[in-house]
Amino acid sequence: VRMKFLQLLSRKPGKLGMLFQIPFCQKQFPYLCLATSTCLYSKKKKVNSYEQVDQEKYKNLVCSVTSYKTSSQTRETIFEEDNLLYGPPDKHRPPVKAETKTPKNWVPLINPNKRIPLLNGDANLPMKISLQKTKMPSVTRILQQTISPQQAFYLERWKQKMILELGKNGFAEYTKNLFLQGELFHAALESIFLSEEMASKEQGEDAAISGYLSSVQHVLEDISEVKALESAVQHETLQYLGLVDCVAKYRGQLCVIDWKTSEKPKPSLKNTFDNPLQVAAYIGAINHDANYNFQVSCGLIVVAYKNGSPAHPHFMDPDLCLQYWNKWLLRLEEYMDKN
Repeated sequence: VRMKFLQLLSRKPGKLGMLFQIPFCQKQFPYLCLATSTCLYSKKKKVNSYEQVDQEKYKNLVCSVTSYKTSSQTRETIFEEDNLLYGPPDKHRPPVKAETKTPKNWVPLINPNKRIPLLNGDANLPMKISLQKTKMPSVTRILQQTISPQQAFYLERWKQKMILELGKNGFAEYTKNLFLQGELFHAALESIFLSEEMASKEQGEDAAISGYLSSVQHVLEDISEVKALESAVQHETLQYLGLVDCVAKYRGQLCVIDWKTSEKPKPSLKNTFDNPLQVAAYIGAINHDANYNFQVSCGLIVVAYKNGSPAHPHFMDPDLCLQYWNKWLLRLEEYMDKN
């Protein structure tokens, strides 16, 4: 039948109409066309590449890939497949976090045994206790002798850079002027707090500190009830001492205030290096010093700038002071071990 159909197709075009008029072809033509086209245009069946894989060797992997339309992999199956393809993984331990050191001889920041009188003394007269020479180390000395290697490196690099620019004599004169400016600045602030008015006209005209005084004006507006100025403190239990710049209320909270001068901006507390430890050490000393009939739980570091730009006040709340207190105790232990 197929051969007859092909013969009819090979005749002249006019004869082709006869094919569709005979009853036999009208009934059989759909079947014959389908059979012919299928025979002429069929393609070979594609071979699945997965069938050529060594089924025994990669049995689990082949089954997991070919058996599911959607991924059903889990953490365990992925490890099994990786183990089959690449071998067992190298075992390694995760890095161990550095343990937080705790002081061996921990002393609380707030003195639980200190009694605060109901009526304090005259608030208009800030305390000013002179620093006496004793065998006790000062807070400044302890921090200087326990400075970290990184800080020591940067400090020495800065020193060598300044010596290279100014020379040894020039650098000595530069540091001398810095200390002198700091002393004048502290004296001017003391004069302001004692007289409850702005510094004298002579101090205002002093070019060495006029910028610093202008820098702290907005901070002075938030300070009240000064209780101590340039006063010595001593920790009777831990046996160290220091000289506190100021103890007063800052925005209603009693703080140990440390005034710092700088030629470069220090917008964050971390830019002040060991100053927060110094403030925490002074807070602990005041709270354990019988000469002071009050306790402090907050701190404030004020960085004043020579060019008169607004100073940066860095407030330390009780939790932050406690953190730096623990760090200070570690530095104190380190100093005691060295000496």
